[in-house]
This record gives sequence, C-alpha cells and structure tokens, in this order.
Amino acid sequence: MNTPPPSPVTERTDGSTVRIGALVPLTRPGWVKAGQHLLAGLELAVNDVNDAGGIVGRPLELVVRDTAADPQRAVAAVEELTRLGVAALAGEYHSVVARAAATRADALGLPYLCSSAVLDALTEQPTDWVARLSPPQSRGWQVYADFLLRAGHSRIAVAAQPSVYWASGTRILRDHLAPRGGTVIELDMSALTPAAVCDALVDHRATALLLLVGHPEPAVSIVKSVRRDRRLTEILIGAPAGQPEFAEWAALSGDDGTAVPFLRYLPERLTPLGARVETALRERLGEAPSFVAFEGYDTVTVLAEVLRSHGVDRARIAASWPRLAVEGTRGQIQFARTPGISVWQWASAPVQVVDRDPAEPDRLRILHAS
Repeated sequence: MNTPPPSPVTERTDGSTVRIGALVPLTRPGWVKAGQHLLAGLELAVNDVNDAGGIVGRPLELVVRDTAADPQRAVAAVEELTRLGVAALAGEYHSVVARAAATRADALGLPYLCSSAVLDALTEQPTDWVARLSPPQSRGWQVYADFLLRAGHSRIAVAAQPSVYWASGTRILRDHLAPRGGTVIELDMSALTPAAVCDALVDHRATALLLLVGHPEPAVSIVKSVRRDRRLTEILIGAPAGQPEFAEWAALSGDDGTAVPFLRYLPERLTPLGARVETALRERLGEAPSFVAFEGYDTVTVLAEVLRSHGVDRARIAASWPRLAVEGTRGQIQFARTPGISVWQWASAPVQVVDRDPAEPDRLRILHAS
C-alpha cells in the first residue's frame, strides 16, 4: 500500500497554540519515503500530546516545511520558522541538510532537536542549542565495521558517490578497520558503471561491497549487477546507510535485495509506549514503520516534555537538554556531551545491524546489536 500524503497543516498566528517547526524531505531529490515515515511519527506524537491535554492546556501545532534534501531550502525554512515564532525545531533525515539547519538554528538561537541525521559534525563549534536523537555516524558505522570483521570480511570495497556524508562514512570505516587488519578499497561511482564495479571487485579480491550511493539508483542497479555475476556469488553486499529499511527497496530489488545488512536504530524490544505506537504507525502508514518513524515520534515526545516543564522560552528549552529524562518508544532518552560531537547527544540510542530474510523478504533479521 502507498503511504498517504501528509495531512495539511493549519497554521495559526493568534498565539493559541504552542508551535514546533518540522523539517522533512517530502519531494525529490529528497528520500521521500523516509520523509513520509518521519512525518508520520511527528504527527502521531502531536495528536497524542493534544489528546492528553496539550501543553498545559494549549494545543501543540506542527508547522511542516519540505526541505527536498536541499541545504539552502532548509536554511530558508529555519529562518521562516524562527520569524513565525516556533518554540523549537524538529526533524530532518538527510545529514548534510540537518547540518545546514543546525548551523542556522544555532546562529538564530532556535532550539533544534534533530530526529534522524547522523553526521558527527552537525555544527562546526559546540552548541547548547542543538540536540540529537539518532546515534552519530562514527558510532553506528563502527558497529557496522565490527559486524563485518566478525563475519570474516577484511577486504571491504565501498562503491561511493561524492558526498560529505559518504566520505565521512568511508573515513570511519577505514580508521576502525585498519588497526584490526581490515582494508577499505574505494570505488568511485562518478566514474564506474555497475558492470565495472563487478570487475573491480574481482580485481581487488574484495569479500564485501558496501553501497555508499543514492537510492533507488544507482544502488538497485549495482545490486542486480553483482548478484548476476557468477564470479561474485560469495560476496557480501551491505548498505550501512539503511537503504533496505523501507519496503520500496524490496519492491524494486526483489530477491536480489535480501541479505543486504544495514544499520537500524531500534532495540530488540520496544518499550510499552513503543509497542502501542508501532500499531498506530502501521495503521497510519499502511506498512511496517521504519526506525525513522519512531525517531519522529520520540522527537515530539521529548519536546512536549520540555515545553510542559520549561515553557516556550527558547533559551530555557536549550538549557534543559542535559537535565531531561524522557521515556520514549525505544528506551529512556537522556542527553549528554559525547567526545567529538558538538551537540547534545542521546548517547545510548540503540544500534542494530539487520537484513531482509531471503526466505521471507518482509521479515528483518537482527544480525548484530550494540
């Protein structure tokens, strides 16, 4: 079933509501499916907050802006939302876009709780205005590298497109694998066809190929090409950025897209709140909710608690990050300073490596967890 379009947002300006701005990729070239899941979680949480009495009797309102994976568009949205008087900013999936939004929010003094972007350096300098729910890329991709080593893979090829995010991922993998006897071989996808990727894998004797490329293309074409090459029947295909998380991956790649391990930010068991939310999200989306939908729900849950306790003053909201302890769908959420990370970070966010079961592609198997 297709995801329904996002519900229209009625924006009030009379001060009767408490307003949160939301950045979401809802049109191409953004990853629209991820944006739809993120928005579903955000909206469901807003509905639940309002059903429970709102923010000290005032309705909570979500003011949504589509970033379309464009950093400049996100910056303009942050500036607009600041003028509109939102108490805080939420959302975004694409790391480069979130970094641009976080930098501008920091400069404007607008609290921003980043839902789902992982790039370590969300801001150039440490800031008190920005907090993040998703684990930083360095932690998640190191977990993925450990999974590869434990599975016996030490010659890792990465098919990468030019991007700050992909370059950061490649560096994390190399820095973590090299001291442990691993080798990272870079394949430049601005110069190679899927068929040429296959030849390079054979030449370099790689035992694993990681897809650091866009979805659906060229990711799906690379997978199909590798799967059909008889020289590469034993190679592992992986996608640490999570391309196979969404049902559209299975629809586009079919059986070729199974057994492709990826990172997912869910625990082995959801909290009681999470179990209830999972049912509601499934009904809203018409499909199994991704971890991104839970990140959206948890974002509003945290912000609602802050607003109830500290009001709508932006400085007080930003000052509250280190004192929070909120029960979310995936565990208790608390923020702390993490070495090398410039924003307040949920340090214990769950990390899993999972794949789609070849025998049952709709079922996800947990291969490794941290």
